[in-house]
Amino acid sequence: MFKHLSSKNADYGVAEKYLLFEHDEFTNKPILDENGRLIPRENCRFVTSNCSEDDFAIACMKSNLQYGKNRSRGDVKSHHYIISFDPHDSVENGLTVDRAQTLGEQFCKEHFAGHQAIVCTHSDGHNRSGNIHCHIVINSLRIEDVPLLPYMDRPADTKAGCKHRCTEAAMNYFRAEVMDMCQREGLHQIDLLNGSKERMTEGEYWERRRGQAELSADGKPAKFETDKEKLRQAIRTALEAATNYDEFAELLSQQGVTVKQSRGRLSYLTSDRSKAITARRLGDDFDLAAISVVFEQKSRQLEQNIVPDISSRPSILERLQCKLVLPPIGLRNRKRLIARPLGQNPACIAAKTSKIDTYHDSISHMVDVTSDKGVGFEHWAKVFNLKQSAKSVAVLEKYGFQSLEDLQNAIAIAKADERDCREKLKAVETDLYGKKELQKRVLAYANTKPIRDECRALKSDKAKAKFRKKRESEFIIVDSSKRYFAEHGITKIPSHKTLQTEIEQLTSQQNGLYEELHEKRSEVKQLQTIADNIQKTIGQENKRRDSYEI
Repeated sequence: MFKHLSSKNADYGVAEKYLLFEHDEFTNKPILDENGRLIPRENCRFVTSNCSEDDFAIACMKSNLQYGKNRSRGDVKSHHYIISFDPHDSVENGLTVDRAQTLGEQFCKEHFAGHQAIVCTHSDGHNRSGNIHCHIVINSLRIEDVPLLPYMDRPADTKAGCKHRCTEAAMNYFRAEVMDMCQREGLHQIDLLNGSKERMTEGEYWERRRGQAELSADGKPAKFETDKEKLRQAIRTALEAATNYDEFAELLSQQGVTVKQSRGRLSYLTSDRSKAITARRLGDDFDLAAISVVFEQKSRQLEQNIVPDISSRPSILERLQCKLVLPPIGLRNRKRLIARPLGQNPACIAAKTSKIDTYHDSISHMVDVTSDKGVGFEHWAKVFNLKQSAKSVAVLEKYGFQSLEDLQNAIAIAKADERDCREKLKAVETDLYGKKELQKRVLAYANTKPIRDECRALKSDKAKAKFRKKRESEFIIVDSSKRYFAEHGITKIPSHKTLQTEIEQLTSQQNGLYEELHEKRSEVKQLQTIADNIQKTIGQENKRRDSYEI
């Protein structure tokens, strides 16, 4: 395993203390003996790099002062990398603490050259698991120039006086190097690049450890389950019973879990949370690709044996031309398309472009079913397209659009409203910029008042000229401000308080117009998406009708 932690703690000695002395694994506080002294870790190896004769903490602070870095509270002061070896390596492959320390020092020298570093190896992991692991702690500041490594993407990543960046590309590169090292040394290894079927974060790991410890302290033999573990179990239960995505979502909904799909990714929202948990944080078994494979296996036999009879169904084109629409009923319960007359709406087309309610906010573009991505994707795409088509037609009914021409007219009106809003926003931004510039000029001119009063108090022109020459920089600001006021026709200089009030009012108008413009853009996008979906559906059903006629 390879893990990274970043620290904003300016006390570099804390890292040394953690590596050298025993700490409580739950509170992360040092453990003291009966005399109140720190307890050294057993069978521990410790070495520093690029620290000269100083210890790690003093060397890091000296370098930070030399280059003027890591002064702010929010700066990342150090990076902590951990290489954990398999517990079986010590028995089966002869891995010792000294050998692991040598591998860690070699890894640090190759990938963190130019940094002050600590390499420390422990013989035991959390919960006495018995896995040898190596800690590499580096100062985020680089004190020497280093060669360009494959994961570096800018010149500053190699220069002294710049800071180390742990990017996603860097982590993937380090993981690959750890895998190569394990393979070269004949040690056990896992695939660090392709994720895991059931992913556990650092927070979930400690939550389970603390919960299990509390149960053990109470004498309860039960196994503690985190909220994510319960969610994984609920997803597996629903996935086992469902045959398609809709049934899967409905079964999860019965258990109080809402599944959402966005940009080909799934997220799960439980009733006790306000923020959804992404499938990536649960594991690869819970993302859309893995679930689609399960549905593909379950639906393959159904797709081979059942051919839907759509010849008797009225097409979308016929429903539009005959003023018939599809009622917004569930997809799973739709055995036939029920058509009914479209109610007349006396409101003008502009009224039809009002904000779409939350039921239709999730309308998306229909996807290409012919894409060569497998049977599972094709099945999902068909269901997804049917959903978007039904929602698009439901919008036509809700807002009383008689045909696609009405919808196109509504799109044109919405675009015109968007342009008007953009022009208003541009005018407000221009006024705001002018007010801020005027405020800056007024402040600069006001700051020169003592100089102007002192010059005005002088009686002779010669003394005034001498004074102006002596304070030339201040009088340059005075002359520049006067020219600005004259060019803009300002005869009476406004007060700073008045300008600040006007700026706040314009800023409030600007923020309101930003929100209005965002809504109008979303409205145009949503209406255009509906029109595109209707046109694609008409084209698809025309092809189907032609094929049946043949």
